[in-house]
Amino acid sequence: MKRNTLSITISALGIGLNIILATLAKTFNIPFLFLDTIGTILSGALLGPFFGGITGLITNVITAMVNNPIELPFAIVNMMIGIVVGIISKKFGFTIKIAVLTGILLAILAPLIGTPIAVSLFGGLAGGSMDILTGWLVKSGQKIFTAAFIPRIMSNLIDKIASCVIVAMIINKLPNNLLNKIRG
Repeated sequence: MKRNTLSITISALGIGLNIILATLAKTFNIPFLFLDTIGTILSGALLGPFFGGITGLITNVITAMVNNPIELPFAIVNMMIGIVVGIISKKFGFTIKIAVLTGILLAILAPLIGTPIAVSLFGGLAGGSMDILTGWLVKSGQKIFTAAFIPRIMSNLIDKIASCVIVAMIINKLPNNLLNKIRG
């Protein structure tokens, strides 16, 4: 299989993983886990920043059309995740240790980008379970940015670290000949 075909196939798999796992996390009401970026992280870690970013972008375009238009503005967050993971993976690999550190970084970066979007477009709310804590924080006197940021960073610390570690474990189980073919 040609490298471009393989890269497109892995990106498509990543998009599917993002959508399916996010749907499962919502269906089963798994607290603090969105699982909506595992495919983006996988694509970024295996293919680099370009395909990681594209996987994130296309995921949000599809989910905005099929599921909820609110997801479209957050495509920039998903793209950033793929790009950052791709850059880190190219430079350092994607071991469990690197995955944990990357997860911590993403847990900070994603809310730093996503919170201004949520605040400016939706008043800090995004239609999820975090809105309860956001509302409570606003009522307790916090400014809207702080009230929207705190729940996002708390849940992202769990979700992004777990997602990155899961991806590192998947990559660790892939055969070397496949990894060599993917990475060129």
